[in-house]
Amino acid sequence: MTNSTNKQINKSASKNILITGGAGFIGSHVIRLFVEKYSNYHIYNLDKLTYAGNLENLNDVASNKNYTFLKGDITDETYINSIFNKYKFDAVIHLAAESHVDRSITNPLEFVKTNVIGTMVLLNAFKNLWKNNFKNKLFYHVSTDEVYGSLGETGLFTETTSYDPNSPYSASKASSDHFVRAYGETYKMPYVISNCSNNYGANQFPEKLIPLFINNILHNKSLPVYGDGKYTRDWLYVIDHAIAIDLVFHKGKNSETYNIGGFNEWQNIVLIKLLCDKMDEKLEKPIGTSQKLITFIKDRPGHDLRYAIDASKINKELGWTPSVTFEEGLTKTIDWYLDNNKWLNNIVSGNYKKYYERMYDVQ
Repeated sequence: MTNSTNKQINKSASKNILITGGAGFIGSHVIRLFVEKYSNYHIYNLDKLTYAGNLENLNDVASNKNYTFLKGDITDETYINSIFNKYKFDAVIHLAAESHVDRSITNPLEFVKTNVIGTMVLLNAFKNLWKNNFKNKLFYHVSTDEVYGSLGETGLFTETTSYDPNSPYSASKASSDHFVRAYGETYKMPYVISNCSNNYGANQFPEKLIPLFINNILHNKSLPVYGDGKYTRDWLYVIDHAIAIDLVFHKGKNSETYNIGGFNEWQNIVLIKLLCDKMDEKLEKPIGTSQKLITFIKDRPGHDLRYAIDASKINKELGWTPSVTFEEGLTKTIDWYLDNNKWLNNIVSGNYKKYYERMYDVQ
């Protein structure tokens, strides 16, 4: 492995930082944090603006002098090389990815193209720009806990857990993780990787469980639950994730991996019932009304039983810990969607409606 000493990123130094996928859910929160916190950094947001990318997520920082949006595809080698040569990015925080497991099952090649080839294009551009002069440079790759596969009823994913991906999505992310490490070993490129658990919060595209069910409850639609609903996930509030990314970027050790989890394990069906009851309370309906919308559907192929992250390393080394309990974060999230109903309605397009009905066989 390459040297694992502290990088000591100089926060006072002027830097050009490329954040990929910055118009997406997690990316927009990271962009906002860096733009507002580091006036000496110029933040470049590279996003293709596919279905999950939405510049409305960044209206509040769009006019900041230290922010620039770049529309482009990370798989477009010519374009990527041109912007690296033009802007001389000192660091990359790579978040752009196809991320929905259900979509990966129906279109796995798209996930290979974006998550594997796209990462390779970025790695090559970064390597070719700086060659052997990587002082004060960093490639930060943001990944997922799903690369580790599935857990039984006990145990936690640690940074040394063997990879065992079970879906085309997780396999594509595992591959990109390996390529980042390989570039670190082969070309001595400074890098860090973080693997996070399920994120939730404001601005999330409503194909993921929490915003999907909030939207469905608002429109009195079925709440599709895979299998018996007893799959377990660890949930991470997106703002806490952005704060963790900031810490890993500035204080993490070169060539290290950091697992970022919310210490919030919830069985899907228990979470869904809690969400239903909170929505009933907010909408002033009798408690139990929304639970009647729950519809159990055929399980998806290769469905992992349980994910749970041991985030003790980032806690001990960098001092990070979640700022909210899941119940607090869920309340904040519901409030945001209820207060931003226009955003939600705008993003649920006709194309998404067709996709949703095809995937879940519900109206």
